[in-house]
Amino acid sequence: MTVETKEKQVKIATRDGFGHEIVELGLKNKNIYVVDIDIGKSCKTTGFMEKLPKQHINVGIAEQNAAGISAGLATTGKIPFISTYAVFGSLRMAEQIRQEVCYPNLNVKIACSHGGLTPANDGGSHQAIEDMGVLRTFPNMTVIMGADYYSTRKLVAQAAEHYGPVYLRFTRDAVPVIYDENEEFTIGKAKRLREGNDLAVIANGDTVHLALEAVKRLEQEGFSVALLDMHTLKPLDREAVVDCAKLGKIITVEDHNIINGLGSAVSEVVAETGGCIVRRIGVQDKFGESAPYEKLMEMNGITVENIVNTAKGLLSS
Repeated sequence: MTVETKEKQVKIATRDGFGHEIVELGLKNKNIYVVDIDIGKSCKTTGFMEKLPKQHINVGIAEQNAAGISAGLATTGKIPFISTYAVFGSLRMAEQIRQEVCYPNLNVKIACSHGGLTPANDGGSHQAIEDMGVLRTFPNMTVIMGADYYSTRKLVAQAAEHYGPVYLRFTRDAVPVIYDENEEFTIGKAKRLREGNDLAVIANGDTVHLALEAVKRLEQEGFSVALLDMHTLKPLDREAVVDCAKLGKIITVEDHNIINGLGSAVSEVVAETGGCIVRRIGVQDKFGESAPYEKLMEMNGITVENIVNTAKGLLSS
């Protein structure tokens, strides 16, 4: 599939980026497997199944079993990508991920669609607002969420090359294309989208385009605002956070519970280095409900307007 340029404001779900990239990776490397949990159409792995049936396993609705099978595959030199919804891939499989994947440090990738509030109308039971926070506490685990189609493809490819457990989070809903297809990404290294001297905004995933729009508005009003896409939650780019902390004011933006997500991770670094105020924008420690995605984001203050107003409040204090 060809994706139009970012100038045309094209929107595409990052789960599509995974679906397209995993086929390319599987064609190049016969050790790459997809372990499906019977929702390949939603998670965009049907293309892989059709083109690479010998590298595809469907375990049915059995997430814990998928973790065990994937761990076994990894011990034989295979690189399994477990594909499911984020709420299942992080919480229902949590014990198996901890004991069977992270504890022995096996080369298993957990590739999950429907992250954060993007399941929207499916309701709070399907909205994974705790997933990245839970899994970042597991030793040996790497946690990643790309901001758009192209960054997701590059980060999926990076995850395949990286040895060890990786959690990849994708959106169900379409999000704007931000990056050029030739942009390069490195696990654990934030992407700096704007330089600034007054304040820093650090965002990840489907909130990066909101943060970018907010920073543009602030620039129009004469403010100088740095912006980071912190696509890797773990290992966090501590150097980039410390550099932002020198400005004295940081706003974090995420489609995740503000507890134990990006805001908490940044605050941990700032608390150890000192001298900076952090304001966290994200899911306000509450379950979602059945409503349109944009409405749910608005209900939690994850909007361009709230980022702008929070920045102005900090800069006027």
